[in-house]
Amino acid sequence: MVKLVLLHKADSIYEDEPDVVYDFPRTYLKAVQAAVGDWIIYYEPVKAGPRGYFAVAQIDRVIPKPGVKGRFLALIREGSFLPFDQTVPRLIDGTPLETALTEPDGSAKKGGAVQLAVRRLPDADFARIVDIGLPQDLEQIEAIRYNPRGPGLDDSAQPFDRPVLERLTRRPYRDVAFRRRVRAAYGYRCAISGLMLRNGGGRPEVQAAHIRPVEAKGSDSVRNGLALSGTLHWMFDRGLISVADDDRTILVSHNKVPRDVVSRLLSPDGQLITPENPQDAPHPANLRWHRENVFGRVIAEEAAPWE
Repeated sequence: MVKLVLLHKADSIYEDEPDVVYDFPRTYLKAVQAAVGDWIIYYEPVKAGPRGYFAVAQIDRVIPKPGVKGRFLALIREGSFLPFDQTVPRLIDGTPLETALTEPDGSAKKGGAVQLAVRRLPDADFARIVDIGLPQDLEQIEAIRYNPRGPGLDDSAQPFDRPVLERLTRRPYRDVAFRRRVRAAYGYRCAISGLMLRNGGGRPEVQAAHIRPVEAKGSDSVRNGLALSGTLHWMFDRGLISVADDDRTILVSHNKVPRDVVSRLLSPDGQLITPENPQDAPHPANLRWHRENVFGRVIAEEAAPWE
């Protein structure tokens, strides 16, 4: 097995969906097959956008692309995709983070390997990039973010040298990374009510909801997330609200939700608020899954918050 950097451009002719599939030509088949079962890092080149290295994932298997000769699909392992907390540039102080792209004097190479859409990545380079994009003490950073003197500083929250791969597979760490990215993408504003509330310490009230739950094969992509207030998160998870097939109109189970509750909680125009960056907008497939599998069902019989 071998780790890779996979180049991704949102407007490419290749039909990539980073948390699901990577579309590539036969040129890179042997390299991608060698990486099956191992980790990859996604990279967006400067000319395509500002993200640089922006996410990590595992390749599960490689298959021919149906109906397209000479093209293949690397299927991403379920539950492995994780966006970086912060984008990582290709160069830091003029020196590439990839050894293969570095001249002996530390300067950046030009042409050649730099232009490859699939590049081998040594373990040390992989760890260096992940450590910048997903710091090992991210959980503590979040714990003390709005309360520097609070419980986040107790002994149990102190960072320690946790191996990169262990960090990437720990659910508590992934939950923190997902929450930070989703809330930031929506500007800490609820996607359904439009409200942006903070407590006295500045902590945002909005939560990060998975559209398709992790236990139902949902990913930790921002495109599988919505920033929602606590009550609306509860309603969304229980099928009382969803989003229509236009990916914007908010659906309400009116036989279960009183109209006065709707008028108090939903934005006046009844439209979903989406992130400023269209690359972070909810994926239609995730919204469809929620609409078809959750909406209209009351998952729990507990009392509603307004009762």
